This record gives sequence, C-alpha cells and structure tokens, in this order.
Amino acid sequence: MSKEPVAVVGIGQTKHVAARRDVSIAGLVREAARRALDDAELTWADIDAVVIGKAPDFFEGVMMPELYLADALGAVGKPMLRVHTAGSVGGSTALVAANLVAARVHGTVLTLAFEKQSESNAMWGLSLPIPFQQPLLAGAGGFFAPHVRAYMRRSGAPDTIGSLVAYKDRRNALKNPYAHLHEHDITLEKVQASPMLWDPIRYSETCPSSDGACAMVLTDRAGAARAPRPPAWMLGGAMRSEPTMFAGKDVVSPQAGKDCAADVYRQAGITDPRREIDGAEIYVPFSWYEPMWLENLGFADEGEGWKLTEAGVTELDGDLPVNMSGGVLSTNPIGASGLIRFAEAALQVRGQAGEHQVEGARKVLGHAYGGGSQFFAMWLVGSEPPDS
Repeated sequence: MSKEPVAVVGIGQTKHVAARRDVSIAGLVREAARRALDDAELTWADIDAVVIGKAPDFFEGVMMPELYLADALGAVGKPMLRVHTAGSVGGSTALVAANLVAARVHGTVLTLAFEKQSESNAMWGLSLPIPFQQPLLAGAGGFFAPHVRAYMRRSGAPDTIGSLVAYKDRRNALKNPYAHLHEHDITLEKVQASPMLWDPIRYSETCPSSDGACAMVLTDRAGAARAPRPPAWMLGGAMRSEPTMFAGKDVVSPQAGKDCAADVYRQAGITDPRREIDGAEIYVPFSWYEPMWLENLGFADEGEGWKLTEAGVTELDGDLPVNMSGGVLSTNPIGASGLIRFAEAALQVRGQAGEHQVEGARKVLGHAYGGGSQFFAMWLVGSEPPDS
C-alpha cells in the first residue's frame, strides 16, 4: 500500500531571543503551538497526537520535560512521543511526526521542538569529559574547529569564506522578524574584526544561545484539502547516523550525511539538486559549515563548495539561496534549530516567508545535523503534492 501524502498546513514560531523570562518552558512551547494551530485554523481537538523534541535534558536540568508539557500542548489523553538525536533533533522530530501521518497511524499531528538556553549552560554542558574520546574543549566550537581546518587544507579555501557566510546570514536575519540576532550595523569588516574563539572560527561566525520554540501541524490529504492556505508537501525525508569516531571517518564530509541526502533525493525524484532545488535551509552553527555542507549535500563537487559562497550563489538573490531566514548563525534554540530549518523550508514553498521569501520557490531543502557530525535529518518540501 502506498504512503499517505504528508502536508504542512500550520507553522508557528516564537520570537527567538537570548532570554524569555516572561514565560516558563510550558508557556514557550504553547506559544509556538498556538501559532501553528492558528495558521492551520485548527483547535487542540483536531490534533490526534503530539511529537516533541529537544536537546539533552541536562541542558535545562529538567528530566523528561515532555511529561509536564503534555497539558500545555493539549496532549492529555492523546499519544505523545519524545524524540532526541542531539542537535539534529528538530529535524528528526518532524520526520517522526511525518511518518505517523504517512503510515496512516494518525491523520493530523502537532510536532514541536524547543530550547530555553537561558535556563541552561550548553557551552559547559557540551564540555563533559567522556572516557576514551577526545575532549570537546569548551563547547561545540572546540570540537568542530579542527574539522573546519581540515576542510580548508583539503579544499584550498581562502580564510575569508567564513566571514562571507556570517555577513550574509546576519543580513538575511534582518528580514526575519522571528530571528534572534538583528545586527543592523553589521558589516563584513566587523565580522572579520571580531575576536577569534576557536581558530579559524571568529565570534561573529558562531551561533548565539537562544530561547525559542517552533511547531508545525502535519496532516494527510484530506486534512490538506480543508486547509485555509496552500500547504507544503513532503516530497522526501530521511534520517541517518554513524558513530562519533571510527577508523576512516570523514569528519569533513560524513558518509551518513551523503547517504541521507541521496535517500531524500531518490524519494523526491531529484537527479540534479543544484538545478532542481530552489533554496536550502541548512544547519550551519559555524559559518564554515555552509561550504562544507554544500558539498556533503551534493550541491557542489568536493572542494568546490566555498566557490559557490564566494561567487554569491548562496545569497538571498543568488542562484541557490542558503539560509534565507538567517539560519542557525542568527537563531539557535538548539532543540528547535533543526525544526526551524524544516519549517522555514515549508514557509518558502507556501510563499509565506515574508521579506526573506525566494521568488518562485517550489522545492526547498530542510537540513539538520547533530552530535559529532553523526546524526542527520533532512526533508525536501514542495508546493505541489508528490504524485502531481
């Protein structure tokens, strides 16, 4: 039996900021969920199940938060499922929800992810000593900086590429009212003059710590027919993982990422992603990961991703816009960051992205990764259903 087509009919985000002291975690997630329901013109009674995701519990120190959030999300008496795949969890959460609809287990599912970093310390939470593994060296940047340097050596990329990405994404964020960082006085020179944190990653080439939540309402073909606005249709979705460390692991371009992208493209009938995809929301917490992921995702040949960035191809008005919303570099409630990528992709094909809308966007990729570049989640959404 064929899978049920999956449609995104509601999207909601909070305004992402450094600290939402006016609400609890329950208030934060309910705000995003309420906005998604309003967008779909549905009520809590229309939701058959809830799928929630976030980063590790020890970030906020609240164990199994999904249990106490059930009431805030209208899930009392309904199936509720928690997902966790490190930083990629937002994407994985959306895919678990989508698969429940595709398998006809539920007709309409609310999926939501969140983080309240003001009530945690992710920097030191990610610096735990792990037996028989390399130390993270003060946060994720210390772990990934050697991977960036390896990419620079392998590709011959000039050291200016990271600042070009950061300058682009921070300017894109100015067009997104939900983005955390709105740096109106941003210049390329300011990015390049910012302090070096983890060589070669500068302060302005890193993601912020954000409080925020994002939610989507996913439904079947019948639900899409009742939707008040054109939906985004899931054309393909996949998750892949690999160990953090193993002999022969390519930390610059992990095999799991390549395999995940290939599966999504196969499902969606994509043979030339560079030409057939109109934009991409890619998980880029440190600016150098834009060219690295462009290669991993098949948009550029190995060693050539930085040339797309340098040529302006990934600008908002470029041939392949990347992180039109400002991306993770401008907004990073860790548990929700992947879901925001998926939701922003859906906003684009629905024509609802406002000032950062890509004109004529019909197929857009949403991407998330997590852990030590070991978890990957991706989907491709389109303006037309998969069988049309």
